[in-house]
Amino acid sequence: QVLFFGFGWLFFMRKLFKDYEVRQYVVQVIFSVTFAFSCTMFELIIFEILGVLNSSSRYFHWKLNLCVILLILVFMVPFYIGYFVVSNIRLLHRQKLLFACGLWLTFMYFFWKLGDPFPILSPKHGILSIEQLISRVGVIGVTLMALLSGFGAVNCPYTYMSYFLRNVTDADILALERRLLQTMDMIVSKKKRIAVAHRTMFQRGEVHNKSTGFWGMIKSVTTSVQGSENLSLIQQEVDALEELSRQLFLETADLHATKERIEYSKTFQGKYFNFLGYFFSIYCVWKIFMATINIVFDRVGKTDPVTRGIEITVNYLGIQFDVKFWSQHISFILVGIIIVTSIRGLLITLTKFFYAISSSKSSNVIVLLLAQIMGMYFVSSVLLIRMSMPPEYRTIITEVLGELQFNFYHRWFDVIFLVSALSSILFLYLAHKQAPEKHMAL
Repeated sequence: QVLFFGFGWLFFMRKLFKDYEVRQYVVQVIFSVTFAFSCTMFELIIFEILGVLNSSSRYFHWKLNLCVILLILVFMVPFYIGYFVVSNIRLLHRQKLLFACGLWLTFMYFFWKLGDPFPILSPKHGILSIEQLISRVGVIGVTLMALLSGFGAVNCPYTYMSYFLRNVTDADILALERRLLQTMDMIVSKKKRIAVAHRTMFQRGEVHNKSTGFWGMIKSVTTSVQGSENLSLIQQEVDALEELSRQLFLETADLHATKERIEYSKTFQGKYFNFLGYFFSIYCVWKIFMATINIVFDRVGKTDPVTRGIEITVNYLGIQFDVKFWSQHISFILVGIIIVTSIRGLLITLTKFFYAISSSKSSNVIVLLLAQIMGMYFVSSVLLIRMSMPPEYRTIITEVLGELQFNFYHRWFDVIFLVSALSSILFLYLAHKQAPEKHMAL
């Protein structure tokens, strides 16, 4: 846990807050503690498979870990989010603690009402039980996991495969850059006309005011009005050309990026990622198909995928094979891969999200939101990874998590994954189809 805490601290300092001088240590501590206890849950899963520590010791650490992570996610992080939001509002500075408590109570109300529409609990659970909290955290986390998984399963092959790249040549880039330079020249030319017209009108106004009386003043006014109408028309043309120049600039940058991707796809590493894209596309189709089957037939697997796959292979080939022994080792490798890729993928996503929307004032609030998302994501991962483990290794996890409706979470994941994947396919298809049309229009 100390090592996990240190890694979370370094990630906070070196990645998230490297460009910000003002940082709150309480935010840094909360983020690092959330990361440490989230990783500890994955460590305990591996301990379950390998049989590390006594079973009573593992049960104690599971219980302690879940209590602390739920305390952070339900009570501590939401309160501090409200506190820092109120602190950024000057009118509420004097009563910021009171308003922060009000925001936290509002969060607790909606968080508690979240469990009403879902069949996630047995009626005998008490109001302050771990099951009450983890069931609601699980709904939010599983929804988030399914959304990210659905988009990632579609976006990954779209990003890696050279099949989806547009055919961009140097002539296309030069033609677009020439259009951009011509547009900039037209903008400069029209702005010069506006500046000259303003100068001429100003000089005429001075001459008329000095040389003539009342009739000269009227003539000056009418001339200025007529000139201002012409200027407004030219200004409208300038605005339209500036908007066109922005679009041309973005399209030029996009063509340069596409050209670089085409050159990269010809390298060895690019060919490797292209092959990986085909693999992920097959996985995406299979995952969408299985999610559809699970939803239509209301099916949830009772046996973990590794044991089931080995049993099918052994029966098909008709060979002697110790299924129980090898399922333990393969499950350990599979769960390890899932854990590492989950942590790495989530940290990369959180970093990109933070860089996209953070500022000096909102950075603390955003880091706390990321800690909330991270904690819920990892708690939900435990709920779903449980099904990937052989039944003999699920015992303590099932005892600690309580009598949750595990089948509901798997069905809910399938539903949200299917919606997210199909929506991502539609979105990327429209974006890919519109890109050449936009290039032709420009």
